[in-house]
Formats: sequence, structure tokens, C-alpha cells
Amino acid sequence: MAHYGPDLQRQRICIGVCAIAGAWTLDAIGGARDGVASTIGIASPVADVVAPKLRDTLSMRDPGQISLGGWLGARVELNATRRLTHVDLEPLLAGYRNKPGQHPWIGEHIGKWIHAATLAWAYTGDAALKRKLDDGVRALIATQEPDGYLGTYTPDKRFRNERDADWDVWSSKYCMIGLLEYHRHTGDRAALDACRKTADLLIATFPAQRSILAAGAHQGMAATSALEPVVRLYRATGDERYLDFARYIVAAWDEAGGPDIVDALNRTRKVQQVANGKAYEMLSNLVGLCEFARVVGETRWIDAVEIAWRDIVDTQLYVSGTTSHLEHFQTDAHMREEEMPHVGETCVTVTWIQLNQSLLTLTGNARYAAELERTYYNALSAAQHPQGEDWTYFTPLNGEKKYDADITCCHSSGPRGMALAPLTAYFLGHDGESPTIHVNTLETSSARFDLDGHAVYVRLKSDFPHRGSGAIRIRTDAPARFGLRFRVPDWAKAMRIRGAEIRDGWASLAPRRWRDGDSVRFAFDLDARLVPGRGFQAGREYQYWGPFLLACDRDASATDAAIAGHRYAGPARRIEQEGASPMRFRADVVDCHGRPAFVADLLAFADAGVGGRRYRTWLPLAREE
Repeated sequence: MAHYGPDLQRQRICIGVCAIAGAWTLDAIGGARDGVASTIGIASPVADVVAPKLRDTLSMRDPGQISLGGWLGARVELNATRRLTHVDLEPLLAGYRNKPGQHPWIGEHIGKWIHAATLAWAYTGDAALKRKLDDGVRALIATQEPDGYLGTYTPDKRFRNERDADWDVWSSKYCMIGLLEYHRHTGDRAALDACRKTADLLIATFPAQRSILAAGAHQGMAATSALEPVVRLYRATGDERYLDFARYIVAAWDEAGGPDIVDALNRTRKVQQVANGKAYEMLSNLVGLCEFARVVGETRWIDAVEIAWRDIVDTQLYVSGTTSHLEHFQTDAHMREEEMPHVGETCVTVTWIQLNQSLLTLTGNARYAAELERTYYNALSAAQHPQGEDWTYFTPLNGEKKYDADITCCHSSGPRGMALAPLTAYFLGHDGESPTIHVNTLETSSARFDLDGHAVYVRLKSDFPHRGSGAIRIRTDAPARFGLRFRVPDWAKAMRIRGAEIRDGWASLAPRRWRDGDSVRFAFDLDARLVPGRGFQAGREYQYWGPFLLACDRDASATDAAIAGHRYAGPARRIEQEGASPMRFRADVVDCHGRPAFVADLLAFADAGVGGRRYRTWLPLAREE
């Protein structure tokens, strides 16, 4: 499986520019049908030594096999070119070079950056980003101590749970995640060795010297979230000691004073009642539990994760596709305030994306893809400044977005989430014995698959998000047999694809022999709609355009006080602007007696609130007179 070379990288640039300009042709993505020799790292990512016992239903593409254009693709490009390439690494490395670091969790940022930058480089092939990535990895590894310690604490404060010394294992986790991703895409042995040394020190410390729960905040959930990279290290090396350590971490949850994650979920079925309800750390553990379930082959762990997922969707999830208030899962009453500035911590948003990505690949269930779509087009994109440089810590539904360039957990997490976006666009599954390509995007895009010994390119040309139409074209140098599935979003139930059977959230074309130039056209209803809130969001009404949550921007409509006392008369209408970004909408607003009040201008939630402006995403639900 070869990475695309320089020609496709130039085509990626064309994707972002041409899609925005509306000047698309089906052949705009991808040139040579047989691919080109790679100039990116190694020929293909390093394969795991250990295959999972619990096989994924859907397999992800490598970043270099995907080109994502359109609205979301432009956001991905901005993340790579205007954020990741410009991050100053010196403050992220300073705590490793001169201990102790500036604050207790300063160590997490360099690992997060390496993870995001590796994915972005593997996707774009940008040489400057690769040079910066290589330098950052070498600089981090150079700080590792002889015993394997890779952190920012002085010797007397390491692996503890006390004031200013409770995030050591947490930072080690992110170093391992970043270095493992780097090794996977470059084959760099030093990165893998650094991970092994870090994990070996953890094994020598826990539980021999103390419980791992005594080395992390939030009833030990910060430390036990190391489960994810420990399992990935086992898969990368085949060293049974890492699997044994992963088993120990899972067992530690049930120790006295521990978070009791799985038993509490099985017993209460409420994430708010697990440990102290800290959302970021809990979700991080659940992502690790999915990885653990894969290697041990026990679905009972996935059952517990799905209990958490269902409770979050039913009782904890905002319409923007994120969760948590004040960084914790909450009761319904606590989440219902009209204006809450501390909604949807970006770290939580990204980890929610990771959890849905993992569950989607494990099960193939379209409901996880639907949540990925909701979160990417709303919560995550709203946390990213539309120009790509800065991020928010919280992204409230009403009020203000506070973009800045600080070094925070969220400013390091957001770019990771956006760098993962291309990996959610295309998957490979099976329909009986036949491979089946799964298309999980409406954006203009392309992906490469190796089927029947031939390279098969799927080219998707789409008018989304302006109109509901498009086509998929197959390019291949020889006929290949496979099925094709296209996800049908809930808001586009009128999806029309000739010959497709629509079931369980997918429009399926039965396996057949595809030839070069074969194409499939599709159409769907794309319009504005009013959606009533449910659960703790009941009594409110939200405007949507396709997957986009819309928001009234104060400078473009009316004051907060005026608009808060009114309701929508009907769905918004889009203002037609050729190739315009951002998209603009208008909606009639009436008073409590149903009398016309004013016309409100709306933007996508992701574009609202720029420059410190105030915005609203909901008005009171219309009542029958």
C-alpha cells in the first residue's frame, strides 16, 4: 500500500481551493490512476506485530490514502498550515529540559503536538512540517533519563498524587501516543524505544512501589488513561509484559477509592455517577478500554463503553455534538442554564470524537458516524478559529467564544481532533466475501483502496454544503469486484441513489465488478429546518442547515435581550452567494403573540462569534396559540 506522492499533494491543495470556488470536475482529485512513488517517510505505515482478537468491522484508510476537500477539508488544511506548522515547540519542551515544568501538566502538550503533526504530515506530505516534526521528536527523546523517565517533574515529585504532582503518568501517556504515531508512519526505531523505556518504568513503579491510582487526579482516572498507549505498544511490539500491565490498569479501577469505571457503568448506567464525573479523563479511559477489548477479544468491555455512549447521547450531549459543563458530566438541571460559558471543553470534544471513531470501526454502526458528523461540523469546528490559528477552551451555545493562542490542554487537543478528520471519511468493510467501500462523507474527496491486486480510486464530487447533489466515480486500471456503501445522514433521509438499498443508515450497492469510469450519482434534500430540543434542552428550538447548527450573531441581527424574548416563525432561508464562505441565512422572528418582530441573520455555529461578537443558537420553542 503506497502513499501518494507529490502530485497528489498538489491535488490536495486544489481540493481546498477549487471546492470553495465551486469549480469542480470529477478528475480534479487524483491524477495517475496507478498512484505515484512515495516521497513521504516509508512506503507504508509499520504494521502491528500483534493482530487484535476482536476484529474491526470497518478498517480506516491511512492518512496518505485520503484527500478531503470542501468545507471540512478546508478546516483540516488550515489546521495543518496555520496551526501545527507555527506552534512554538520551545515552551512545550522547556519543562522536560529544565525540571520542574511551568505547571503540573505542561508535559502533555509536546506529545499531543507530535500526534497531530504526524497525522497532518502523513496526510499532506508537507516537507517543512516533517522537518519540524523530526526536530521535535529528537528533542523530546534527548530529555529521556537513563531509567526511562520522560517527564517534567523533579525526582521527589514523580508518580504521585499530591499538590503540583498529579499529572506525571498523564504526560507520559501523551508522549507515548505521539511517539507511537510517529513510529508508525516513519518506522523510526528511536521513537519506539523511547516508548518502551517509558512503559518499562511505569511497570517497575506500579504496583511494585504504589498503586497507579496514587499517581493521578480524579480518583486515578488521569493515570489509568495510560491504558490506550500501553495496549498500542503491546500491539506494536508483541511484548506480553505490556498486555499484563494493561490488565493491571483495568483491574486497578476496582481498587478501594478507585474510579470503578466498568462496574459503576453496569450498575448505574450513568456516566455522571462514575467516579467524580470528570468527562475528559473518563472518556480517555473508555477509548483505552476499546483498545483493550480489541486485544483480549472480550466484548463485555465494549458493552460497558456502549452503556456510557448511550447515556451521553441521551442525557449529556449538547446539540452541537459535545458534552460536559465545567469539565464534568452533570445532572439535567445543572446543564439547563440559558447561558453557560463553560460548555464543551475542547479536550472532551476531541476524546468524544476518538470514542465514536473507535466504536464505528469496531461495529460499523452508522449511529457513531452520525455523532462524528455532528461533532465535526459543529462543536470542533466552532472551537477552531475560522482562520485556523487559535482555539477555544470552551465553546458555549450562547454567549461568546474566547479564542486565544495560550498553551492549554484544549489548544493542544483541538488540532488532534481536526487531524483525525480525514480518517473518518472512508472505510473498508466486507459484504460476505466481497470487500465493501464505505463512504462516510458528503464532501468532495477521494480515497485509494487496494483491491484484487489493483489500486482503486473513489472520486466523490459534491455540491455539499450548498446543494444536495453529487456523484462518485471509480478509477482503476483493471476491473475490481467490491460493494459500495454510502452513509445516509438522518437529516437527509430522502437520499436518492439508483439501485441502492437503504438500511441501517447506509445506502448499499451490492458487490459487482466495477470498471474504470463507472459512476454513481446521488441526491438528497438539503435545506434549513427547525429542530426542537429534547431532554435537558427541551423547550428550545434550533435552526439547522444539513448537519450545520446555525446561530444568530448579535452584530448581524439584534441584541441578546431582544432576540431572547422571541421565537422563530419558521425555518431559515439561505442567502445565495456564489462560492461564499461563510454561508449566510435569514429567519423571520416573531414575538410571543406571533406578530412579526424582525428578520435575524444567521451563520453556521462554527463561523459565529468571531471577533468577540455574541451569538445565540436557540430561541424558545414555538407554543400553540
